[in-house]
Amino acid sequence: MSNLKSKELYRSSNGDTWHLCEENGRVFVLHRANLPSGGEVSRLELADFLARGNGPEQQAFLALTRTLLERG
Repeated sequence: MSNLKSKELYRSSNGDTWHLCEENGRVFVLHRANLPSGGEVSRLELADFLARGNGPEQQAFLALTRTLLERG
């Protein structure tokens, strides 16, 4: 049985969304393309997501990480 937890990381102006997810102990990023682009959903390993560059979605992930560190 799946136990998916999700937090939206970033929503682009064109409607694409990126979510940080955890499911059964596995952490990944879920990307949902906007409907005009086909609405495809893809799961990205964290390393693959971060290796894609330094776009706004990666910046949102790093900002979230910083907030976790500031709390600790």
